[in-house]
Amino acid sequence: MATGVPALGTLLKKATIVDHNEVLSAANAELQRSKGDVNAQHTKAVALLQLDRYDEAVHFFEGAGNALKKTAQLEHAYALYKSGDLEQAQDIAQNIKENRGALHLNAQTHYRLEEFSDAAKIYQNLIEDYQTAVENEENDLRINGSATDAQLEWKRQGDLVQKKKAAREDLEAFETAYNAACACIARGEFGQADFLLKRSNDLCSLSDLSDDLKSDELLPINVQRLYVLSALGKKEEAERLASDITLTEIKELSTRQIAQINKLTTSTKPFNPYLSQRIVHSTLSLPKSDRLFEFQKSLTLQNELALDLLSSKYTGIRNSTAELLSRHTSPTIRPEVNVQSVVNAAAHAQNQLGKLGLTSILPLLEKRPNDVGLILTIVHLYILTNNHGSAITVLETFFKHLDLSATAADQDVRYAPGLVAVMVSLYSIQGRKSHIRTELAKAASYWRHKSKHSPDLFRAAGLALLDSTSSDDRAAAGEIFDTLHGQDPKDKLSAAGYVAAYATTDLTKVKSTLEHLPPITRLTAGIDVDALEAAGVPNVPSAAAENTSKKRAADESTKPVKKRLRKSKLPKDFDPNKAPDPERWLPLRDRSSYRPKGKKGKQKAQALTQGGVSEKGAESLNISNSDGVSKPASTVVSAASKPSTKKKKPKK
Repeated sequence: MATGVPALGTLLKKATIVDHNEVLSAANAELQRSKGDVNAQHTKAVALLQLDRYDEAVHFFEGAGNALKKTAQLEHAYALYKSGDLEQAQDIAQNIKENRGALHLNAQTHYRLEEFSDAAKIYQNLIEDYQTAVENEENDLRINGSATDAQLEWKRQGDLVQKKKAAREDLEAFETAYNAACACIARGEFGQADFLLKRSNDLCSLSDLSDDLKSDELLPINVQRLYVLSALGKKEEAERLASDITLTEIKELSTRQIAQINKLTTSTKPFNPYLSQRIVHSTLSLPKSDRLFEFQKSLTLQNELALDLLSSKYTGIRNSTAELLSRHTSPTIRPEVNVQSVVNAAAHAQNQLGKLGLTSILPLLEKRPNDVGLILTIVHLYILTNNHGSAITVLETFFKHLDLSATAADQDVRYAPGLVAVMVSLYSIQGRKSHIRTELAKAASYWRHKSKHSPDLFRAAGLALLDSTSSDDRAAAGEIFDTLHGQDPKDKLSAAGYVAAYATTDLTKVKSTLEHLPPITRLTAGIDVDALEAAGVPNVPSAAAENTSKKRAADESTKPVKKRLRKSKLPKDFDPNKAPDPERWLPLRDRSSYRPKGKKGKQKAQALTQGGVSEKGAESLNISNSDGVSKPASTVVSAASKPSTKKKKPKK
């Protein structure tokens, strides 16, 4: 006999609801009797969300009508968020008034849309408005806030992160320890990241979660630690950890894809690019609700293209990358575009470096003069061939081309901190200090009027301008450091630059800041002035002089091999008391003691002069003819060579 479905009202009166499938069945039964019952619709939507059936919940909201959407706005937005429709979920969440749950959802949509600065502001406002906080909300805010800080570090917006080191409360939960480790990885602090990941692993293992949930939480921690161990060079430990990771047990496809790549890179087995390329390209496509972040997509794409290059798939790479590059003809600094540009150039050069690579790549610059990735590749190849002048020429030509453009996007690329840093580095190699000051001053002047700027660029520009003797340059340095000091008064470098810029012109302006700087006596406490004076001033050659030679420097570790002097060998019958034969260097037949053997040999020896003069010509080199007149030898030879008219007797 079938058991009847309990009434919906009876189930909702319970203090706790354990079986959401039972609630869903009761809601469906109620909707069969009254299809437009908003309360039953709302109950069914919540039950579907509790059962993680998000796509079905979205479909139900769309078919239920506007009444349910107005009544359950938060649930509707959450269903869209979990199914991957982030923009639509954000629009709904932003219109919900006076609801902390909606603020949390709005922050999460900003987070997934990679609008991390907006998400950080919402979380900060929620922390400050603690009066309306609900139970256990503080822990959620700490976890989500630390995750947002880690993403800001990955997106190179670390200046917006207030906390750079893990606090004590971050070590109390495995989620916060994991997020702090991710922030350390983004900053390149792998040693600290390894410690935090170990701590996260221990806390998760000792938590009161079920075994299944523990396994789900430990897998991402181990995958992340696998990357850290590889970066630290601990290959054996990384391989042991990789053997403990089973890819099929990872439910999130994005995490599984990252784990697959990390396991391939940490393997100590002989590398097979063809097999690795097949494994990487055989991964499943990711759904909308489980997408990679942009920096993860970029790194994954780089791995795939690198394996394609190692597998010698040059034609396929040229065709696939050219299709994407044809859609981006304007200058851009987007990594996903420039990576494909670099790989396209490598495919044309077939992985060749030096002059051979430049010969294949330089013709592409005429077709794609706005391609930032291609230009940086050419610059890099020129640097490898020690041709810094040509590298500077290529980059200067590109900058002059952008200077003529009136587009704001082109100007952002022209003064991009990364490109400016490349140009400054090239100028520094050749010792062009004035060019460095000019380039940094132009970049700082451009970004000073923008809302988004790079503090590192401003510091470099301010320091370069302080070295100048021009009053205009020092005034510009003062404005730069004044801006930096106003944004972060605790920054000692900005404070020191601010004081140095105005110390000679307006000391009263910086007197209050000067009091907070370390005294000179503390900075010079360990310096021996007498020893410095006795040592003198070293004559350090300039960077340009050091790089004039195109020859490779000799390895200092290898010393020249000394030639071994062999002892002279003496004949066995050598007598030191007996004088050696002075004619020992002459051939036997030229020695005075030579006596030929046989009749023919004696006749031949009598005919030879052995380099001497014949008896007939011993007295003079002139020869007399029958008339008694002397003639030169050349004349005699000429006359002697005249054919004779006398007939010879025929032989019988």
